[in-house]
Amino acid sequence: MEIKYKIWLEKDGKVIFGHGREELLQAVAECHSLNAAAKKLNMSYRAAWGRLRASEERLGIKLIESDPAKKGMTLTPAASILLDRFRRLEKDADSYLKKTSRELTALLDGEQGPNQEKKKGE
Repeated sequence: MEIKYKIWLEKDGKVIFGHGREELLQAVAECHSLNAAAKKLNMSYRAAWGRLRASEERLGIKLIESDPAKKGMTLTPAASILLDRFRRLEKDADSYLKKTSRELTALLDGEQGPNQEKKKGE
């Protein structure tokens, strides 16, 4: 048995960050270009720009900025922190849900848990 889940952040019922935006920011960090990041993720530049702009507007912060020294794009410090915290959230949730899944599987398979009493005759 497995517990399935997806995590995303919403504000006023609208997505501000999730796995797709995580991938987009990571690709921008690697490619130093929104266009190259979009191509890497097999999405149009327009779709990438729209998602990025929507997240920036809803969060009220810039996520990418021009890097004149490298002549490309870079993540803002706020975007790097958001990316790190979101990944930590996903990792922590994954660990907790895997542990809970093992416990539920054991319970449903009839294994004795620490708080279960043996039935008479066992």
